[in-house]
Amino acid sequence: MLYDKARDFLRAKPENEENDVGRSAFRRDYGRLLHSPSFRRLQGKTQLFPGHESDFFRNRLTHSLEVGQIAKGIALRINATEPAFRDDPIDVDLVEFAGLAHDLGHPPFGHNGERALDDCMKKNGGFEGNAQTLRILSRVEKKELRSPDDGDVCGISADGTDRRLGLNLTYRSLASVLKYDKQIPLRRHKNAPLMKGYYASEDLLVKSIKEHVGTPSTTGVFKTVFKTIECQIMDIADDIAYSTYDLEDAMKGGFSHPLQLRAMVLGRPSLAAKLLEKVKREVADITEPDLFSAIDDLLNLDDSGAATNSLGSYETSKLVASDGMTRCQFFSELVDQFMRGVGVDLLPDKDVRFSRITVVRDIRIKIETLKHLNFLLTIMSPRLKVVEYRGYDVVKTIFETLDSEEGHLLLPDDLRLMHERLTDTDSKRRLICDFVAGMTDRYAVEFYSRLRESGATIFKPL
Repeated sequence: MLYDKARDFLRAKPENEENDVGRSAFRRDYGRLLHSPSFRRLQGKTQLFPGHESDFFRNRLTHSLEVGQIAKGIALRINATEPAFRDDPIDVDLVEFAGLAHDLGHPPFGHNGERALDDCMKKNGGFEGNAQTLRILSRVEKKELRSPDDGDVCGISADGTDRRLGLNLTYRSLASVLKYDKQIPLRRHKNAPLMKGYYASEDLLVKSIKEHVGTPSTTGVFKTVFKTIECQIMDIADDIAYSTYDLEDAMKGGFSHPLQLRAMVLGRPSLAAKLLEKVKREVADITEPDLFSAIDDLLNLDDSGAATNSLGSYETSKLVASDGMTRCQFFSELVDQFMRGVGVDLLPDKDVRFSRITVVRDIRIKIETLKHLNFLLTIMSPRLKVVEYRGYDVVKTIFETLDSEEGHLLLPDDLRLMHERLTDTDSKRRLICDFVAGMTDRYAVEFYSRLRESGATIFKPL
């Protein structure tokens, strides 16, 4: 079937929309996301450090804003430098939309909240942040129903049919957040690891997305990959933001400084081996000298070539971590360097939709090294692990309570009615999972305290 670009702009439910001057269908989608409750709630979800610790540190919302800006910057650069994209440019509204939406599905307490919900849902389709993002945009958000004309505004009809359409976005916008083209099995073993993909409940939607957006070439490296160029740009922008700015927050929080990180890797062979193993997942042919060279380029602050354990280098390293202007300059230069390492390989037929985003090898190694180094030394530190374990228990307790015999009676009124109308266990548990996943960290703690402690006043609604 020949690709019809106009099909990108179609929605599950047609709307009488006029393209105002300067406002495309993708710009409408951008606006719908920006005004949605799910997007606002990202301000209350942890990025690296819990929000109550300081207003300085990034949360999921500010991280998403940074990813959106980096993604847009990459798209603008490709449009300006690649001849094939001058006549058919990447839509920057769509790229920015993908960056802003990419973390929408993350539950409270980050990856430990994700693990808790996946453990609860192993027999009912699992849980995963990217899959939840697609579900929020296409189903959970409360903007559009398939057939609300009967006066019944409940998302589940009286016969148990789910008629929710979420934000009723264009198919191309939905494709921009579909990172993993694989369905998560409905039933998995209790010890199975977390699996990335999309839920069985969105299987028909994914098929519809592919029908409208099209599929990649059936030749070469693109044979089995469904990942639009906007989604790929969002993905690398997320890696750039995550690898640099989480480390900046860690330095501001007093967890490390550049020379300390360098010394820990060079002085602990077991850490270096673990780091090399993680980077190999993205750069298969990386060697130990490649890794140490990247660390040297990233964290050696002595331009004179003198010994890096000199007092001058140490003082400079401490200054990067403690002085706001120096730290800002250090990480701004890293982000700029990483963005300039991003390029694109066109498909043989010059179809830009599924053209492959590339990253210069040494830049990819640096991004992956920083990302995993921060994970191993900061996120896995005892101080943050205490917070993670607490979050796991909070999320799992809330889910199991709501899923108990009369637990649905604790749901807000609109969700309670939907739960009563649903006719199968998988759908009922998915509804509860949606509710818990949408909680902010603070709200989850407050809800937990109502269940296990004295909690807030009963006159404050759930």
